[in-house]
Amino acid sequence: MTILDGKKISNDIKDEIALDVQRMKERGERVPHLAAILVGDDGASLTYVGSKVRACERVGFESTLVKLPDTTTEEELLQKIKELNESEHIDGFIVQLPLPKQINEEKVLNAVDPSKDVDGFHPENFGRMALEMESFIPATPFGILQLLERHQVETKGKHTVVIGRSHIVGRPMSILMSQKGKAGNSTVTLTHSHTKDLSEFTKKADIIIVALGVPEFLTEDMVKEGVVIIDVGISRVPDETKPRGYAIKGDVHFDRVSKKASYITPVPGGVGPMTIAMLLKNTLIARERQLK
Repeated sequence: MTILDGKKISNDIKDEIALDVQRMKERGERVPHLAAILVGDDGASLTYVGSKVRACERVGFESTLVKLPDTTTEEELLQKIKELNESEHIDGFIVQLPLPKQINEEKVLNAVDPSKDVDGFHPENFGRMALEMESFIPATPFGILQLLERHQVETKGKHTVVIGRSHIVGRPMSILMSQKGKAGNSTVTLTHSHTKDLSEFTKKADIIIVALGVPEFLTEDMVKEGVVIIDVGISRVPDETKPRGYAIKGDVHFDRVSKKASYITPVPGGVGPMTIAMLLKNTLIARERQLK
């Protein structure tokens, strides 16, 4: 069994990006600039945005954090997005989710300029991705592809089962795994909460990508020997034996399933670190496209 080490691979990718940024500086070019809009004081969002800012510093990017109160109106947020869309100094930006209830999330994401949509959430980018055209791939699916490719996990002709159909992970992964490419060319089954006899699909799968949000949902009796496991889930589970009073669990029962898996991602330290690395990669791509 091989651990798909997201920490190591993400650090490798950040080192590669830092080298590209250094070359830009040597050529006298402006370095990539990533901005993030944060509305409100959600603890998890604050932590996540903070890690993005630190990652920008590490690779040599410029970064801007636009912090707005949770009383911000939809109109005020759309105006801020318009300013970032029109700024010549911003190469890419994200709007951190979730948003306060008075703001229409779909309307906000659709307002982002597709050429600066480094999260890959805009319908134009999603459609171009589905058609295998130049686009921004959502950061988490992009990271999963890199994990598979850099560990040389064979996907061609394999049966991939995706559990979960979110627009952020499940649905794009179902498309990407079937496309032509190094981490593609597999036959994909997309399953979800309404799938009957789910284990009948997972028992036959060569690769399982779980993005359900249910701690330790996938157990050893649901998989076959030699399966490749990608665990996207991350949940806080109460645990009085831990200093913080909780444990971090994925959607896969790691201790049990790892005994049958040929490759598996840990939680934490698997898919999570890859997401930020690929957000940086998308920002670098955005800057390079502007230079063309």
